[in-house]
Amino acid sequence: MSVPKRSAERSAERSAERSAELRRTLEQASVDYYVRDRPTLPDREYDTLFRELQALESAHPELRTPDSPTMRVGAEPATSFAKHSHLVPMISLANAFSDDEVGEWEARAVKVAGPAVRKTGYSAELKIDGAAVSLTYREGVLVMGATRGNGAVGEDVTTNLRTIREIPLRLRGKAGTHPPLIEIRGEVYFPFDAFEKLNEERTEAGEPVFANPRNSAAGSLRQQDSAITAARPLRFFGYAYAVPGANSLPFETQSELLKTLASWGIPTAPHHSHCRTLADVNAQAHAIETKIRGELNFGIDGIVVKVESLALQAELGDAGREPRWAIARKFAADIAETKLIRIEVNVGRTGKINPYAVLEPVEVGGTTVSRATLHNYELVKQKDLREGDTVLLKRAGDVIPQVIGPVPEKRDKKHPPPKPVIPKRCPACGTPVRASEKDLFCDNDFCEGRRLEGIVHFASRGAMDIDGLSYARIEQLLDAGLIHDLADLYELKEADIVSLERFAEKSAQALVEAIETSKQQPLSRLLFGLGIRHVGAEAAALLARNFGKLDAIAKASADEIEAVHGIGPTIAASVYEYFHDARMTKLIERLRTSGMTFSEPIRASSSDAFKGLTVVITGTLPTLSRPEAKAMIQDAGGRVTDSVSKGTSLLVVGADAGSKLDKARALGVAVIDEAELLRRLGK
Repeated sequence: MSVPKRSAERSAERSAERSAELRRTLEQASVDYYVRDRPTLPDREYDTLFRELQALESAHPELRTPDSPTMRVGAEPATSFAKHSHLVPMISLANAFSDDEVGEWEARAVKVAGPAVRKTGYSAELKIDGAAVSLTYREGVLVMGATRGNGAVGEDVTTNLRTIREIPLRLRGKAGTHPPLIEIRGEVYFPFDAFEKLNEERTEAGEPVFANPRNSAAGSLRQQDSAITAARPLRFFGYAYAVPGANSLPFETQSELLKTLASWGIPTAPHHSHCRTLADVNAQAHAIETKIRGELNFGIDGIVVKVESLALQAELGDAGREPRWAIARKFAADIAETKLIRIEVNVGRTGKINPYAVLEPVEVGGTTVSRATLHNYELVKQKDLREGDTVLLKRAGDVIPQVIGPVPEKRDKKHPPPKPVIPKRCPACGTPVRASEKDLFCDNDFCEGRRLEGIVHFASRGAMDIDGLSYARIEQLLDAGLIHDLADLYELKEADIVSLERFAEKSAQALVEAIETSKQQPLSRLLFGLGIRHVGAEAAALLARNFGKLDAIAKASADEIEAVHGIGPTIAASVYEYFHDARMTKLIERLRTSGMTFSEPIRASSSDAFKGLTVVITGTLPTLSRPEAKAMIQDAGGRVTDSVSKGTSLLVVGADAGSKLDKARALGVAVIDEAELLRRLGK
């Protein structure tokens, strides 16, 4: 036998072994996910392995077996519920992880149905991360609700689905306006706030926490006791339909379909858009992933891109397990599983002692994470977090990574790791800690830990914005004895710095210049950077704009400070105490000597158009940036906050307003656009 022939045979054997291994892994993962509600394989890893199997079977068709995961839609349903056959199979979507892959999908669709695909455009919808279900309505009345199951056969969970108040038991509209028999497809999901509350309750009851909102939704639907399902605030979004045979429906496009579902009383997800081109689709995907996703109160793992024309959808048809007319543009996962290596502590600038988790690095939300906040030891105790645990990590949008909780079944039952020891002394200076509600504090004003965090805060982007003065650089300067407080920064010379490790002449010069430039920052930035207790960026801006000069604030009484709209008694007392502390007075005088700006260029205007009003800004305004609009409102006496509540006076909306607009309407909050904002300001 020739060498090339033997090599080819070995390659074929390896391909056969690998495909068999992939089938076993994927099938087991599918059972764990769909039947046991206990996923063992992250979505991204499952998709990667699935694609590998697809590639192998494409290159070697003889390896494709009837039971291959590529030939099925899901796993067999559990036997504890009656089975239900869907009118039309609930097939799954192919995945795309980049703009290029969406482009490849479009090219395949055009090849089948021609350029008409591009002419009609596309529907872009949120891909809800929940549990897929079908709702069967006969003569407009809900008669069956089922899980997706294996796509052809699901589980009858009608009793449980009836407990979800958003699902109409009877479709709206006159009799005869609905098809005699129709299945409406959608997603049952668990809102984030309700999910967090449920996990808190389970922790207090000594029960294991749910892995994620999706699992919680799926598990809730499969409860034998519907009272348990009813006690969980599940929600529902509809997005598709199925009818037997060739029955006609009162819509021709995907957008019209969603409008019709809404008119029938079926809730649909927000942020749906009709995109004229694929470039619009990609822009929408990036906007949702980077801006909108973090504001949603429910999980999404991407968007679904569909050919807008329903006639073209029918013409394109399916390619085995996947429709040719739709694809899922996936986002980076925002929940991941990793190992909690150890629990460490740092001391904040206010003296608060903060535990944090050092983690085995893992990718979540598109970023590699190795640390996560634990907030306080009371939370560590409630969640029963221990060093060595396998834990679930959450990150959405730009939110700081947080540990959801441990995965109890992965903890060694015979030799469980010990519970963490709550510190009795400050880890930085050894001062006995003070307990206040759920938090621990170090009251030593000269604590090295507080000093480090205070200078880090002072140099941060939101405060004095000193370029190049990183956490590590500040540690280095403190360790070398070159600085002891904020004022020492302005006495640094290049010669002092250049001798330090990792500093060269140019970098030393650049740092000194950056520190010098920071002297020009306005009073509002300085006030925030000083780290006065309870004074955040918002309060600092209000004080600076109303008093204009630092000396005016320092001389003001607590009552005069509290008279500023948006400043309460706690902040007023803290500011008054700060400027009447001899040590702080000495620090301020040293900063004055260095040439620091002690005034605010823009004082509060004489206009009181927004005096006493609390305003929220959402969406993209036509001509104003968010900071510009915020400054204008504050100048006119208003207070700008981030979230809509009963106390909100006005909502200023721009393009892609999102969930804040829905909440404002529900609460009866007045809504205005940029033009009205400028009119009220006299601009």
